[in-house]
Amino acid sequence: MQRNPATLRAALSELERGNLWRSRRVPESGTANFCSNDYLGLSRNPLVVTAFREAAEQFGVGSGASHLVTGHTRAHESLEETLAAVFGRERALVYSTGYMANMGVIGTLADQNASIVADKLNHASLIDGCRLAHSELRRYRHGDAGHAAELLAGIDAAVSTRLLVTDGVFSMDGDLAPLPELARAARDSNAWLVVDDAHGLGVVGPQGHGTTDHFGLDAEDVPVLIGTFGKAFGTFGAFVAGDADLIEYLVQKSRTYIYTTALPPAVAAATETALLLADRDSWRREKVMQHARRVHKALNLPGEPQSPIIPIILGDEGRALAASRLLEERSLLVTAIRPPTVPAGTARLRVTLSAAHRDAEVAALIEALQEILAA
Repeated sequence: MQRNPATLRAALSELERGNLWRSRRVPESGTANFCSNDYLGLSRNPLVVTAFREAAEQFGVGSGASHLVTGHTRAHESLEETLAAVFGRERALVYSTGYMANMGVIGTLADQNASIVADKLNHASLIDGCRLAHSELRRYRHGDAGHAAELLAGIDAAVSTRLLVTDGVFSMDGDLAPLPELARAARDSNAWLVVDDAHGLGVVGPQGHGTTDHFGLDAEDVPVLIGTFGKAFGTFGAFVAGDADLIEYLVQKSRTYIYTTALPPAVAAATETALLLADRDSWRREKVMQHARRVHKALNLPGEPQSPIIPIILGDEGRALAASRLLEERSLLVTAIRPPTVPAGTARLRVTLSAAHRDAEVAALIEALQEILAA
């Protein structure tokens, strides 16, 4: 783009005309938030807040340096040990953001001589991680493990490093990746299976351990597990879990881990508390999925919800924006999701449920959505 103010203004005007303009909201008190990823309602939990406060008093509000300088504290170490134990891996490594985790892991495992096969609807951070690796990239039809297997089989035999990359729960549709079939395809082609389960951990599976838990898979099936803390665990940051050699290799080589300030120790301490609460209190995930099933059934949507994410596909960007505004007028916050976040023609309301939602709030949401869909 040319360095010309008129060029920027024209581009901005085009976004506005196409109903693709994005605005930041500051929610008012009393607004029921149905677009947050705080699925278990832990971001305001008193025990989590107390853990944050106490660690801030002990360590300060910032880490002061990268992990490999002096930024790594006992709070980080304890969190990594707990993550490994909870998710059944030898070790875990904490990253400062989910974006950095995805770019760091993919960029470290892949290089210009590698080949990556990735789901068409992966999250932007996975897509960017694949692109920035400068490897050969092939994208398979969403959720189509057979197509993924075909693409893996078509990789030149001389290519030694292969990655199969997918979300566990897809953030815009709430559906699950076919992990058993993908794990089989990865094993058959000697590929790393990299799963970003940001939206599955804490809420999916009998123990709330995510899509691997849901499908009964272990570390052999999914050797690279990535997750974030800003969803079900209500805090901030991310991690990757795997065997000891994988984690040590990332410590030594992952640029987005090495060359950035460590997560604040207080956030690490709060996250460990949230993780243990999520693991202990099964009622939280039971409640959020109860809310999801209630909304799903009331709107006569097909099938059963697989996660707390319920997409209401409206198609037209203008209609999605109008619906979002109508909901906000009723103190119900639901963001309109439009291209390029989702494919053209699939603009939607992305409804997310939380264990913190009251039954009356869910009832108000259902009533408003029924009116929108009937219009």
